[in-house]
Amino acid sequence: MEIGRIVKALKKRYKWKRGHSSDPFEVLISTVLSQRTKDANTEKASSALFSRFKTPRELANADIGRIEKLIRASGFYKVKAKRIKEISRIIVERFGSKVPKRMDELLSLPGVGRKTANCVLVFAYRQPAIPVDTHVHRISNWLGVVRTKTPERTEVELMKKIPKRYWIDLNELLVTHGQNICLPRKPHCSICPIKKYCKKVGVTAFL
Repeated sequence: MEIGRIVKALKKRYKWKRGHSSDPFEVLISTVLSQRTKDANTEKASSALFSRFKTPRELANADIGRIEKLIRASGFYKVKAKRIKEISRIIVERFGSKVPKRMDELLSLPGVGRKTANCVLVFAYRQPAIPVDTHVHRISNWLGVVRTKTPERTEVELMKKIPKRYWIDLNELLVTHGQNICLPRKPHCSICPIKKYCKKVGVTAFL
């Protein structure tokens, strides 16, 4: 497997450098908002929410209707508002207003699955993990790195096959690639910087 060369080629193509660690609470809540919606909707909802509420305590004490209004763009806003308020309360009461750094503690929060927990570990705490969203799941299968049906299984297989030194960077690189070249419906295979490594498993239409 050419994962080292794939990572190097993607970094070169996108002139990519690892960013600074992000605020753990914002990463957590933004990832909850990203569930079952588009990236643009997540950004809009997150921006609106954090322009008004900055801390777990503020959100724990916030009016649920106000939260719903601010995050409406993310879709399923009533469910998400309830989860966000409950997550905030638990963080305040159980974790001293600090987002936990351990996978098991993150998974104990309502509505937090492995993808969300892994995002917190990678983007907030820079701990080696592999958040698997639709881009990572799709591209990993198209490349032939894994042969999996679900994001959960993709994470397991990627952790087995990919050296740990690449874990932190993998999500951001594949998401960037999935948004710009390796599009879900018609990937731009002709200009892809990693096309020579790609088996195009399951790809039926490309530009």
